[in-house]
Amino acid sequence: MNRILALIAATLVGVSLPCLAQSEHAYKYFRAGSPADATTTHPRAGYALMGGGTDLDEAFQWLCNRAGGGDFLILRATGDDDYNPYVQQLCPKLNSVATLILPNRAAAEDPFAASTIRAAEAIFIAGGDQANYINFWMKSPVQDALNDDIARSIPLGGTSAGLAVMGEWAYSAQGDKPDDPNLSGKLALSDPLGSRITLTQNFLRIPILNGIITDTHFVRRDRMGRLLVFLARLNATPGTPVTRGIGIEEKAAVLLEPDGSASVIGRGGAYFIDTPKGTGIAMPYQPLTWQPYAVQKVPPGHTFNFKTWTGESTAYQLNVKNGQITSMQHGGVIY
Repeated sequence: MNRILALIAATLVGVSLPCLAQSEHAYKYFRAGSPADATTTHPRAGYALMGGGTDLDEAFQWLCNRAGGGDFLILRATGDDDYNPYVQQLCPKLNSVATLILPNRAAAEDPFAASTIRAAEAIFIAGGDQANYINFWMKSPVQDALNDDIARSIPLGGTSAGLAVMGEWAYSAQGDKPDDPNLSGKLALSDPLGSRITLTQNFLRIPILNGIITDTHFVRRDRMGRLLVFLARLNATPGTPVTRGIGIEEKAAVLLEPDGSASVIGRGGAYFIDTPKGTGIAMPYQPLTWQPYAVQKVPPGHTFNFKTWTGESTAYQLNVKNGQITSMQHGGVIY
């Protein structure tokens, strides 16, 4: 049975199709909806930066609306096709919803992976472990295909680990340990040049996110400290342009237009952090000292502009001395 007939057969019996000849391929592919690729769509660029936790219907619908009724593709390194029915129910006008699971470099180098990515009208990178995305997909045809999609205005979103790799800079988590998978702010502040703090550049090339590093599950997992370390590291590196940070809370998202205008939605805020005049000490095996950091907290229902770096926000200053954060906000509140 050829590929098209197999897809038609799977659609007729009402089930998603796993990757064809699964034993012969490293990837897994599940598709719901039309077996034929959409051909008359007009996707519009836009970026849904989701902080993790419970998925936001509004953020997915925003991506779907930009897909122009085309094919919506979920990318994962682990997991299953549980996003397919969720997105299909939210966005019934899509031509198809599919999940492509790429769990190793062999899968990322299979021609099917890149061709499937290039055929999509919207891309969503799921959560998980961003180290897998960097280890398996970076410097592969998958990375090339994703950046080709970005260049031709395909909308793209990511949550949790998927968001972590959307900025020019990313915390790659390649130094995390199996028994301690989450780098804490406290640990990062205690040794800002430690081996756990692995940063990588240009996995994705989204122009409006140049000079940006993101962090996720922000307040819930108390990640302010580690984002401040990332910014100190990058801004203290000679020759590196000024880098800014965005921390997004769980159950929140930033919906970003290519022109830099953005809105915060959901049930949490977003933190836009700059350190334009920051100075200090970032030495191996010594707690970080760095100040000042200019923080703008944007609550849901409010806007921010990435180009002017201003918005409907509460602004305050943070300082770090000997690994301890102090806040100029009322009551010394960090968040």
